[in-house]
Amino acid sequence: MKQITDTVFMVRPTQFRLNEQTAVNNYYQDDGVKILDQNQKAQDEFDAFAKALQQKGINVIIISDDDKNDTPDSIFPNNWISTHQNGDVALYPMFAENRRLERRPEVLNRIEEEGFKIENIVDYTSAEDEGFFLEGTGSLLLDRVNKKAYCSISPRADEELMIEFCEDFEFTPVIFTAYQTVEEKRLPIYHTNVMMALGENYAVICLDCIDDKKERKNVLKHLKEDGKEVITITEAQVNSFAGNMMQVHNSNGDRLLVMSDQAYNSLHPDQITKLEKYNEIIHPSISTIETLGGGSVRCMMAEVFLPKN
Repeated sequence: MKQITDTVFMVRPTQFRLNEQTAVNNYYQDDGVKILDQNQKAQDEFDAFAKALQQKGINVIIISDDDKNDTPDSIFPNNWISTHQNGDVALYPMFAENRRLERRPEVLNRIEEEGFKIENIVDYTSAEDEGFFLEGTGSLLLDRVNKKAYCSISPRADEELMIEFCEDFEFTPVIFTAYQTVEEKRLPIYHTNVMMALGENYAVICLDCIDDKKERKNVLKHLKEDGKEVITITEAQVNSFAGNMMQVHNSNGDRLLVMSDQAYNSLHPDQITKLEKYNEIIHPSISTIETLGGGSVRCMMAEVFLPKN
């Protein structure tokens, strides 16, 4: 099994803006900021980011959004799909109604046109009708090698649905709740991948977000028994998207860690040194996308683990 891939697909936005339907529980979106030409700025940031990945030898499949539906968050495809080495594709139920429109068959067709084989689609989307959600690799942090799924429970990550996924895909569930302080209240963080990232040999995590000591201890136990170096970040760094990073490799086998410029600038030199032991860091600037979208580079990259034809 592979933990990281050399291929990602990304969706280029055509109507990016702050999505009012997600802002109700994504406290990283800043609706107080007015950005002129926001869609154009997001497209420019997207293009520069995709190019930076390609220049490092990462295979980037770029799919353009269409204007058929109101899909301001289409730039974050990892929330509705995950792909797996056995040819399985999972489709996930989404909290915001306008985000459900992002699931387009053309995306799967395009991945197949790029030479990848889809054997089977596991579709969880009917859970939306019952009001249950599990937002892909935003909610699920998959340790594919050790077959563990880390998940912070929130309005966008239902525990029973998460366990159903783990049974279907044969992962061991590691469940906890991560919190952030919003106007002096502790509220659940909307996606696990905001406060935690898994590389092949390390985990980046904000342990301070896990208020329950037993849960925190359990997460640490799992990471350590799998030989991961645990690199901790602070809640302030989570607010700068330092948890939203992803390791990839290129065709030469070189490891790269992708994070945003804001995330990189929030890290301390000793944290950077620890991370650079394992991979080169690239950090594109995507400030418009982060400010209005409330997500960062990890959310923009959907990994392709499917077998080749």
